[in-house]
Amino acid sequence: MINATNFKMAMSNCLTLLAIILFSSCSSSKSIRLASEQPSSSPALIIPAADQLNAYLPLLKGKKVGLMGNQTSIVGTEKEHLVDVLLREGVDLKFGFAPEHGFRGDIERGEKVSNDKDSKTGLPLYTLYGGNEKQDSIVQSIDIMVFDLQDVGARFYTYITSLHRVMELCAKHNKELILLDRPNPCGDQVDGPVRKDDKFKSNVSYHKIAMVHGLTIGELAHMINGEKWLEDGRQCKVTVIPVLNWDHGMMYDLPVVPSPSLPNHLSVRLYSSLCLFEGTEISVGRGTDWPFQVVGYDNPVYGSFTYQPGEKSGMVKHVEGKGQTMYGIDLRQLNPDDQKFTLKYVLEFYNNMPDKSKFFTRADFFDKLAGTDELRKQILAGKTEEEIKNSWKPELEEYKQMREKYLLYPDFK
Repeated sequence: MINATNFKMAMSNCLTLLAIILFSSCSSSKSIRLASEQPSSSPALIIPAADQLNAYLPLLKGKKVGLMGNQTSIVGTEKEHLVDVLLREGVDLKFGFAPEHGFRGDIERGEKVSNDKDSKTGLPLYTLYGGNEKQDSIVQSIDIMVFDLQDVGARFYTYITSLHRVMELCAKHNKELILLDRPNPCGDQVDGPVRKDDKFKSNVSYHKIAMVHGLTIGELAHMINGEKWLEDGRQCKVTVIPVLNWDHGMMYDLPVVPSPSLPNHLSVRLYSSLCLFEGTEISVGRGTDWPFQVVGYDNPVYGSFTYQPGEKSGMVKHVEGKGQTMYGIDLRQLNPDDQKFTLKYVLEFYNNMPDKSKFFTRADFFDKLAGTDELRKQILAGKTEEEIKNSWKPELEEYKQMREKYLLYPDFK
């Protein structure tokens, strides 16, 4: 007897497999899914690629391997680090690359990530965040690279910048990349301005994609290749191991905190709407137990809810309003699954600011986050959210059409 849930999942898997076949036949990017990995007893169980050892361990046998990973690179319900699994399985792992926030995820935004050794295994670690003069020789020393990072679905989250840099290095030195895909916890939406002008290209706006891009890292890798975004139009030989039993309409509560200021599902779902405040002096709760779940400023005009940012591990140097009483809004009771990208919080705080000239204190950074200076100018001009979003529609529709070519999973409705 096939019930509606099983039928939907079967159709989802068939569509995913069809997308994989199409990519394998027309691109230097490939995706692999093993039929033996399909669970029969729990068809709805989401299985990230890293859990599918049979799909990628054979590809690493007898090879010298590098890994781009961090604390989100886990395997199984025991949350064992991928490094430990690879070493136990006899993989000749030579080094690890660390993204922003470091290999163990305990370094806050913008902090220096240094070359080091993994505290547990002694594995040599190198950073690609901020550049590394030795990165070419490092990649030349291996046969194959593995990439496993958990993205959160916003263009300004720099793990996708790390993906691009790894692909550049692999393409330059003719090394294959094995990408272990993970669900996008905000993959149920595509919204925000599309970065088009290279003037606004930065670590927080590296690709010409929507602010809320609606892609997994594996899908983005296909897009980077397909749109020839690598230097000189190079192609990276990338094999994507897809997630099993997931589609873009599914919610996914991350099993591991992706970075210090995104401690739970709600913060991840609010992140795309609140991160624009990083171009202002408005507090988003850094230095509290609720980062990206409260918003405030040191003026009672913003509301009766109060909190006081302090010193939290990894946040000491980057806490807006540290030691001051913040007045604002408490978002902690919101249903995470209902949260979609919105400008209402930024517009509300701007409109309530007594001296609006003091709002965009880091205008250049705000523009880099937005991928354009048009959003800031629209806010200054008093445009409504509806007016602003209508101005994005043509470019956003063009992006959505491009995005459809690279989807590995059934899309949201």
